[in-house]
Amino acid sequence: MDSALIPKGVKRCSFPQFSIGILIVGAVLLWGVYAMLLCWFKGLNQTGMNDSYGFALWIWADLAVIALGGGAFFTGLLRYIIGKDELKNIINFAVVIGFICYSSALLILGIDVGQPIRSWFIFWHVNVHSMLAEVAFCLSIYFSVLAIEFVPLILEQKQIDEIPFFHNLAHNMHEIMAVFAATGAFLSCFHQGSLGGVAGVLFGRPFAFREHLLVWPWTFFLFTWSAAAYGPCFTILLTKIMEGITGKKLVKDNVIDLLAKISGWMIASYMVAKLVDTWYWATVTAPSKGLTFMDFYSDGSGLYTIWIIIAELFIGGIVPAIILTNKSWRANKALLLIAIILAAVGVCLNRWVMVLQVMAHPVLPFEGWFAYMPSWQEVATTILPVAYGIILASLAYRYLPVFPQERELNPVED
Repeated sequence: MDSALIPKGVKRCSFPQFSIGILIVGAVLLWGVYAMLLCWFKGLNQTGMNDSYGFALWIWADLAVIALGGGAFFTGLLRYIIGKDELKNIINFAVVIGFICYSSALLILGIDVGQPIRSWFIFWHVNVHSMLAEVAFCLSIYFSVLAIEFVPLILEQKQIDEIPFFHNLAHNMHEIMAVFAATGAFLSCFHQGSLGGVAGVLFGRPFAFREHLLVWPWTFFLFTWSAAAYGPCFTILLTKIMEGITGKKLVKDNVIDLLAKISGWMIASYMVAKLVDTWYWATVTAPSKGLTFMDFYSDGSGLYTIWIIIAELFIGGIVPAIILTNKSWRANKALLLIAIILAAVGVCLNRWVMVLQVMAHPVLPFEGWFAYMPSWQEVATTILPVAYGIILASLAYRYLPVFPQERELNPVED
C-alpha cells in the first residue's frame, strides 16, 4: 500500500525503515507535547521566565523560525514575480519549509500566550496601535497563503493526481500562484518588519532602541531585509541535508548556485546597512542615553561580551557574504556548506541578541545584568517544532513530488 503512494519514477527506503525514523522523532515530539500540555494546564510558572524576562527562549525561537522561513516568500517572489524560472525546481521545498516554520511560529505563540482558546481575541479585540497586532494579522494570513501554496503539491500526489478534477485544480492553481506569491511577499515584509519594529521602539531598552525613518525604526527594515537575505540559505541548507540523508542529488547545481548568489548579494547589502546601523547606534544613539558601546558587552557571566557581536556581524554575516558572492568559492561544496551554515546561525544569533540581550541588559543605574535560565519545559517545547518539522518534511518528501528534478538526476531501473 505504501509503495502505491510514492511518486512515479523515484525510489524510497522501505516502509519499516521509514517508520523507525518517524517513531524516534515522534518520541521527541511527544516529549514536547507533554511539556506543552504542562504549560497550558499549569501555566507559565512551568517556565524560567520572570519579571525581567517576559520575552525569552520561546520568542527567540519564534523570531528565528520566522526569519529562516523567509526563504519561502523571497523564493516565491523570485520565481513568480521576478521570473527566475530555474527556481521552480526548489520552490516546492521552499514552500514546505515556509509552511513548517510559520506553523511552528504560531504553535510557539500559542504556548507562550498560554490560552490558545482565546486566540480569537487578537482579531476581535484588536489593539489598533500595536505592532504585535499587525504581526498577528499578517502572520495568520500569510500562513493561510502558505497553506494555499501547499495545496497544489498535495494534489500532485500520484493517486490524487489521477482524479481529473484534482489534476485540473492543481494545474489552475499553478497558473495563478503569482497572485499568492505577491500577497505572501507583501504580508511577510510587514510582519517581519514589525517584529523588528517592536524592539526598535523600546526607548526604555537602549540596546534595542533605534532612530526612525518616517514612523518606522531602522530595525523594521533590517528584520525584513535579513529574512529575505538569510532565508534562502536555510532552504539550501535543508536541501543539502535532505540530499545527505537520502544519498541522492535532488536539485541541479545551477539552481543552488543561482539562489546562493542572490542570497549572497542580499546578505552583503544587508551587512552594509547593519554595520551602518551598528555604528550610528554605538556612536550616537547609545551616548544620547548616557551609555557607551562597551556597556552593552560587559556582562560578568561572559555570555554577552564583545565576541557575540563579532560572531553575529563578521562570522555570521560578512564571511558568508564574501563566500556566496564569489563564483569560484560558491562552487566549492565545502565552502558553500560553511557559508549557508554560518548564515543560518548568524540570523538566529541576531534574533537572539534582539530578544535575550535586550532583556538581560540593566536599564537603571543601580541594576546589574539580569540572569535567565530556561526550564526543561521551555527547551522541550522549543524542540517540539523541530521534531514536527522533520516529520512533515519526511512525509512530504516520501509521498509528494517535492523535487521535480529528482527523477532526472536519479533514474530508477525498471
